Amino acid sequence: MSEVSMLELLLWVVLPYVMLAVFVLGHIWRFRYDRFGWTTRSSQIYESKLLAIGSPLFHYGIIGIFFGHVVGLGIPKSWTRAVGVSDHVYHLMAATIGLAAAVACVGGLLILIYRRRTNTRVFGATTAGDKLMYLFLAATILFGVLATVVETAFGTYDYREGVSIWFRNFWTLRPDAALMSSAPLFFQLHVLSALLLFGIWPFTRLVHVFAAPVGYLTRPYIVYRSKDPRKEAERRGWERVKF
Repeated sequence: MSEVSMLELLLWVVLPYVMLAVFVLGHIWRFRYDRFGWTTRSSQIYESKLLAIGSPLFHYGIIGIFFGHVVGLGIPKSWTRAVGVSDHVYHLMAATIGLAAAVACVGGLLILIYRRRTNTRVFGATTAGDKLMYLFLAATILFGVLATVVETAFGTYDYREGVSIWFRNFWTLRPDAALMSSAPLFFQLHVLSALLLFGIWPFTRLVHVFAAPVGYLTRPYIVYRSKDPRKEAERRGWERVKF
């Protein structure tokens, strides 16, 4: 590890491991003591038109960004070269596909924020934790887009020779803080805001990411009954129940 200052050591070595511990232990605590609160706290009942547009845009965009990060951070440059993907082709694909995912994600997020801020009932159901989550989420996405556009697309910085190596070394307990301290400012802000977002993640509605509805594949279907007993009697297959 190169020689770094105490502040750099705290930011790029200590803080990431602290946030990882909070992320893991926070989810365990939330699952044990707040299982009924493990939900998105849906506000669809208050407004659905903007939600039907903004939510799919945001979620499809964030899924694309996630897989882009998996490739960009997790796969070394030598591996993509080994399978015949040149650096030029890689950057071209990252720029086009990444830009499309970023536009969808940012557009969806703006719609969701606008909906939450302008609709009185939706805003009334917004907690302080929701506002903090939106702040860190928006900051993380914004700094990520700026880092990609300013430093990578129109700049000379290759994050796969800096940030990506730091990220992979982090999981082998050998993070080099110098790699992050020498990265451009927008990349540093992107990583820091992401770390803080992961720190508050277990205590917000973001926990729904780990609540895949697998049980829906095997559970019985739900029967909805009308409140009008006459309509129930008219429908084939319904029988009046006497108590």
